[in-house]
Amino acid sequence: MNNGKNLKAVAYGEVLWDVFANEKKIGGAPLNVALRMKTLGCDVAMISCVGNDEDGKAIKSQVNQLGLETDTIVVSEDFPTGLVNVTLNERGSATYEISYPSAWDKIVLNDLAKTTVAQADVLIYGSLVCRDNVSRSALEELLQNDIYKVFDVNLRKPHYSYEILNQLMQSANFIKFNDEELLEIAKAMNSPFESLEENMAFIEEKTKATAMCVTKGKHGALLLWEGKIYENGGYPIEVSDTVGAGDSFLAALITSLLSGKEPQNSIDFACAVGALVAEAPGANPEVSNSKIENLMARVKV
Repeated sequence: MNNGKNLKAVAYGEVLWDVFANEKKIGGAPLNVALRMKTLGCDVAMISCVGNDEDGKAIKSQVNQLGLETDTIVVSEDFPTGLVNVTLNERGSATYEISYPSAWDKIVLNDLAKTTVAQADVLIYGSLVCRDNVSRSALEELLQNDIYKVFDVNLRKPHYSYEILNQLMQSANFIKFNDEELLEIAKAMNSPFESLEENMAFIEEKTKATAMCVTKGKHGALLLWEGKIYENGGYPIEVSDTVGAGDSFLAALITSLLSGKEPQNSIDFACAVGALVAEAPGANPEVSNSKIENLMARVKV
C-alpha cells in the first residue's frame, strides 16, 4: 500500500468553509491536500490564517482533531474566516463564489511556520492564495527554501493573472493542472500545440519544473515524470460531487512518487483515490485502503 511514512510535508494557502445548500464543510485546496496526505501517513503541517470568530475556532479545532499542526494557522483580528459558496450542477461539477477579503488572504508567517518549511521535504502551494499581496509575499519567502516544491494550479476567475502564474511555475519542481488549465495557460504562453502531451512538454521547456500531471475528470490523468508520460484512463464511478477530488488525487500522487513508488502505480493509485472522493459528498470523505485496492482491481475505462 502506498504510504508517506517519514515524508514531511507543508501545505500553504487557503483554509475555509465550503458552504453547500444544506451544510458547510472545511475545505480549501491546500487543506484538502494536507488532510489526504495525513491519512496516507505523512507528517503534515498547514500554514494559513483564520479569523478570530466561531468559524475560525471550528476550523482549528477540526484540523487539530485530524492530526495536522495548527500552530502555523495564525489568527487575524481584522479579517473573517474564509467562506466559499459552492453550487453543484446536475453532474456534480462545482462552481465557487469566494468571499474577499478573507483571513487567508492576509497570511503572516510566524517563526514556527518558517522553521517548519525549512525542515520539510515538500511544500505544496496553489495560485488562489496569491490573489492578495500579503499572502503572496509570504509564499514568496517560503519558496526561497531548498525543498521540493509542488504548484497546484487552481484557476478561479477573476482571481489570477498569467504573470503571477508564470512566476509560481518558475518556482516549482512539480506542477499539477487540470486539462482546461493546462490548455489555457499554454495558450497564454503562445504555445503552438493542441494536445495535452505536447503542451506538457512545452510547459516543461518554458519553466524549471521537471515533472507535472494533468487531470482529465472521468477520463483519468497524465503524468510526466523523468521525461516519460504515464497515463491512467480513469475508473468507473457514480459522481456525487467533484469538490476536493483533484486535491486528493494530488495528495496521493505526490505521496506515492516521493515515497519512491513506481510512476505508473502512482498515477493509478492517485486516480483511484480521486475517483473515490468524487463518489462521496464533500472534499474530505474517508477513503479506506480496501476501497482503493478494489477500485484499482477493476478494468479501467
